[in-house]
Amino acid sequence: MDYENKPEGYYDNVRSEMLEFLPAGAKRILDVGCGNGAFAQIIKEKNQAEVWGIEYINEHGLEAHKKLDTVYIGKCEDFIEGLPNNYFDVIYCNDVLEHLVDPYWVLSILKNKLSENGKIISSLPNVRFYKSFIKVLLYKNWEYEDYGIMDRTHLRFFTKKSIKKMYEDLGFEIVTHKGINKSKSLKPYLFYALTLFTQLDMRYVQFATVAKVANEN
Repeated sequence: MDYENKPEGYYDNVRSEMLEFLPAGAKRILDVGCGNGAFAQIIKEKNQAEVWGIEYINEHGLEAHKKLDTVYIGKCEDFIEGLPNNYFDVIYCNDVLEHLVDPYWVLSILKNKLSENGKIISSLPNVRFYKSFIKVLLYKNWEYEDYGIMDRTHLRFFTKKSIKKMYEDLGFEIVTHKGINKSKSLKPYLFYALTLFTQLDMRYVQFATVAKVANEN
């Protein structure tokens, strides 16, 4: 997978839209796929928190190491089982799970690393975003690109419904599940009208999800 040759800024995207999901009281935070630590540094300062990171790319992991309390460099699958159990108040997975061979296994392990009332917060690209959907529906194209929803390094593809199902099947309870980065284009509204406005999930590039371990009682 060509992770090294991404467009400039790919690994230091601050993802400010994901800050709204950060609980004010979270003091121990893990950022999986932390890039150069730009986003994690903001949440560290915002919450005065202890923040750990995991980053696949060596160059960016070394940069993150200068900003965060602990950073592991390499595949997240190599490190997550060794993380302390019942420790993290928040685990962020911003645009990470779609790159993994088995995101279900990764989430099942991270589940054990959450503190009581801890939460996993993720963003995942929406394969039903209207631009991607139209390419398949009208033009019969399934073409990979350098970045975006059809990023050639994506191994898994998700919809709003399948994200929710993944978490629930793994024993999580959904706290928040909402579209982010909504398209400003008016082009898809004709399609919405033709489908009686039942396909509004197609407006969103990604879905943000906040999940906690479900109460077994």
